[in-house]
Amino acid sequence: MNKGTPVILLLALAACSQEQPREIPAPSPAAQAIGEARDCLPLTQFSNTRIRDDRTIDFIGGAGNKVWRVTLPNRCNGLKSANTFTYETSLTQLCRQDIIYPLQQYGNNWQRGGGCGMGPFVPVKLAE
Repeated sequence: MNKGTPVILLLALAACSQEQPREIPAPSPAAQAIGEARDCLPLTQFSNTRIRDDRTIDFIGGAGNKVWRVTLPNRCNGLKSANTFTYETSLTQLCRQDIIYPLQQYGNNWQRGGGCGMGPFVPVKLAE
């Protein structure tokens, strides 16, 4: 082994260990919590959802006067680009331990993506 080998090895290791730049998601609209988080939300209490990013979903009740924000514990790949999701529940409510699935449309067909765990439902007031 010649004297130059350790330097080359160190440079190769340094190049491999450098952290790759990460994509920073656009921030969700600011929201202020206005109550305690709850584990479940009855299906009758929301009529619409707004997917903010791959980790944030706003569940909108009635005439839009109530909003519960769910921040998923992990990023849900494809959620924002799908802009819709499905879930299965045997209850009349959606709960934090439930799994949602982003739906991607391919022509006239819909395909369910990988499952993503929910989080608690936090009542919020959205910033203007």
